[in-house]
Amino acid sequence: MKILVTGGAGFIGSHYARTLLGRDGADQVTVLDKLTYAGNPANLDEVRGSGRFQFVQGDICDAGLVGGLVAEHDQVVHFAAESHVDRSIASAAEFVRTNVAGTQTLLDAALRAGLETFVHVSTDEVYGSVPEGSSREADPLRPTSPYAASKAASDLIALSYHHTHGLDVRVTRCSNNYGHHHYPEKVIPLFITNLLDRRKVPLYGDGRNVRDWLHIDDHVQGIELVRTGGRPGEVYNIGGGTELTNRRLTELLLEACGAGWDMVEHVEDRKGHDLRYSVDWGKIRGELGYEPRKDFEQGLAETVKWYLDNRAWWEPLKAPAT
Repeated sequence: MKILVTGGAGFIGSHYARTLLGRDGADQVTVLDKLTYAGNPANLDEVRGSGRFQFVQGDICDAGLVGGLVAEHDQVVHFAAESHVDRSIASAAEFVRTNVAGTQTLLDAALRAGLETFVHVSTDEVYGSVPEGSSREADPLRPTSPYAASKAASDLIALSYHHTHGLDVRVTRCSNNYGHHHYPEKVIPLFITNLLDRRKVPLYGDGRNVRDWLHIDDHVQGIELVRTGGRPGEVYNIGGGTELTNRRLTELLLEACGAGWDMVEHVEDRKGHDLRYSVDWGKIRGELGYEPRKDFEQGLAETVKWYLDNRAWWEPLKAPAT
């Protein structure tokens, strides 16, 4: 099987590529990545020597490049996206270009090539804030940030290619990911790396916002279940089963890094900050046998240790900010 992984030098995409190439099998993996600020070639160092691996630097909006690559592959797993909410609030244009137009470019190429399967990786943020209960796959999409709106649009475009053209499209929507190799602009790696450098961490507002945390091992497990056993035209939520307020998450990170609340700086809340995300992942559990395996306490401890042991990876990424 020849699998094209878009955005495969980023946090989740690189872990997916490493996972595929780290197990026995004949799958060949090509990573396509533009290498923007969040794409890091070092994330792929451990698989670079594999005879089953190829890396291509390029833009998913480049129709000529994308068309040639997709035609050479059997399946696409599409991670490539602009994904930082704060950046989308400051400037939305690149989010629309990459997340919407880039996805459409890939889908057009997949349709022309007669691609076997197209897995589109999305986010729980497309459902918007959920005051109670959990979002199901058929619930209305109510995104509130430019980032989430661009992902919702890409979801609908992807699904339209199934319903209109019969393309085998499968969509996954995950909750907040955490783990190693996470670019240090997101909350967990930002807090860990700040605390390791004895710098204060910024907590939005009163810290009551709730997120469900999903380790990248479990996310990759869910995506693989969908790729290999999911149904065409279907959406699958992938959750982690650990809902925490940002304040409680901050407490756990302070404890893990040996710091106190004097290291927390309360900052003005993000514009339009959704209070709570929560996905119901009963569908993927019932159909495909998915269960999150990584205990959050263990996963967080492993993540802190990874950043402690891998300063050479993250220090250059934070240098411009400091």
